Amino acid sequence: MSLRVVRLGTPRVEGEGLRLGTVRRPPRGVKKEDYSRLNYYDVWVPDLAPSQELVSRALSETMTDQQWAQWARSYRAEMRDVKNQRLLALLAALSHQTDFSVGCYCENEQRCHRSVLREILREHGADVRS
Repeated sequence: MSLRVVRLGTPRVEGEGLRLGTVRRPPRGVKKEDYSRLNYYDVWVPDLAPSQELVSRALSETMTDQQWAQWARSYRAEMRDVKNQRLLALLAALSHQTDFSVGCYCENEQRCHRSVLREILREHGADVRS
């Protein structure tokens, strides 16, 4: 059993399981009843998305490596909130019991919160499939 980190809206892989959307906003122009069918997500989990302030900062500029590192530190700080810590612990525990995935829309995972979320989940003991 394990969890995968995926780009939302991409085809699902065999055995991926339930897909969780860790995004601030639902996909634009897509009816709610089509989110799962179109491979966005089965369950929306905005608590693990960056705050609107961080999303805006990420979308407003092309970040240098130093700016990205600062952005990632800010996102990690948000994830230290008690409710997020409980959710991360739950997902880490579930990763040893069932297959599921978490994801975001960004094309480049290296400049997306899901790359940081992958690290955070591993730090919480999650079984993360590469």
